[in-house]
Amino acid sequence: MTQDTEKQEFNITVYTENQIGLLNRIAIIFTRRKINIDSLNTSPSEIESIHRFNIVITESEDVVRKLTRQIEKQVEVLKCYYHTNEDVIWQEMALYKVSTDVIAEKVSVERLLRENGARAVVIRKDYTVFETTGHREETDNLISILQPYGLIEFVRSARVAIIKDSDGFNRKLREFERLEPGEDVIENEYLNQGQKVFTM
Repeated sequence: MTQDTEKQEFNITVYTENQIGLLNRIAIIFTRRKINIDSLNTSPSEIESIHRFNIVITESEDVVRKLTRQIEKQVEVLKCYYHTNEDVIWQEMALYKVSTDVIAEKVSVERLLRENGARAVVIRKDYTVFETTGHREETDNLISILQPYGLIEFVRSARVAIIKDSDGFNRKLREFERLEPGEDVIENEYLNQGQKVFTM
């Protein structure tokens, strides 16, 4: 099996001017191909008024390449990239709600949470909420650790990712503007010769 047909996790980064209605159209591109989106995050980018989408899917490189081309055809999309997990630095945030009584009674639970890099964000009489960031395996591991102690609730954020070998879209945009500057308005040479030009 070649790398092009082998399925793996890909991070699709989309830079867009306007996100109203675009999310729906991007979702339709995936739906038509029966591709499941594992994670979707939208946020402001390093450039003012330009948004950044981070979409995670498990597919072959060939399919992902076609998808990115299709996404780039959307009017508001400025650029679309795709990368493997090795090409990006990524994190997900997770919240865990546990009974405060359990934590107070079993010191081992608090130690387990600390060992897994979790920190308390809310402490109430009835429950405590812990937060941690990391890769999916790490946040999933903490679920299985807390299950025997009566994990009340769990939620995980969408992935945020930064491309390792990238100068950023900001630089590319400036380069593009330098290489392809907008044309200055050229005066119409026939503007003041209306009578001469339009008379037969």
